[in-house]
Amino acid sequence: MVGKAKRPFDPKVFLSKVNGGKAISDYRKGQIVYTQGEPADSVFYIQSGKVRKTVVSEQGKEAVVALLGSGDFFGEGCLTGEPLRLSTVSAMTECVIVRIAKADITRVIHEEPAFAELFIAHLLARNSRVEEDLVDQLFNSSEKRLARILLLLANFGKEGRPEPILAKISQETLAEMIGTTRSRVSHFMNKFRELGLIDYNGHIEVHSSLLNVVLHDHPQIRR
Repeated sequence: MVGKAKRPFDPKVFLSKVNGGKAISDYRKGQIVYTQGEPADSVFYIQSGKVRKTVVSEQGKEAVVALLGSGDFFGEGCLTGEPLRLSTVSAMTECVIVRIAKADITRVIHEEPAFAELFIAHLLARNSRVEEDLVDQLFNSSEKRLARILLLLANFGKEGRPEPILAKISQETLAEMIGTTRSRVSHFMNKFRELGLIDYNGHIEVHSSLLNVVLHDHPQIRR
């Protein structure tokens, strides 16, 4: 008898079902996914919702290092030998998150090229984002950094028009992300609203015209 043909591996299906060392959990707004200093033994994938990554210094100062949303992985440092979590991740909205044990995601990366391709694409995009963040901090004003963060939060550059930023993000959080004060963020947000670059009533709606703030006098690498 001829055996049934093996179905092609679909990484999206793999990430949507509870099996093979995976667990899918619902998180309420504000709930901690993991805490800085905990053992790093798994990778997480966001099916829906948004999370925030923060770090706390030895002096107790907290900084927001990333905001992540649907389709993002986090916690991948465990695959490079990171023994402990370097940050705390908490839900900014209601979330559905997949937890994949380190051994299982390592196996799937080796056995399933489709998943490996998806995961490598994520790592490359994350690396590019980190480099862009560094350039942003080194060369751009706090006004441009705020404009860039708002565009990223609204998924500018992805399919369709910029989306409303539904997660409630405080001015303190924005200030931590761009390295300035809350009063400066408030000043720039009011300026953006007066210029018609954003709508800011309960939630933030970003218009494509905000991109002009980022592009104006953008630093160029000299050859």
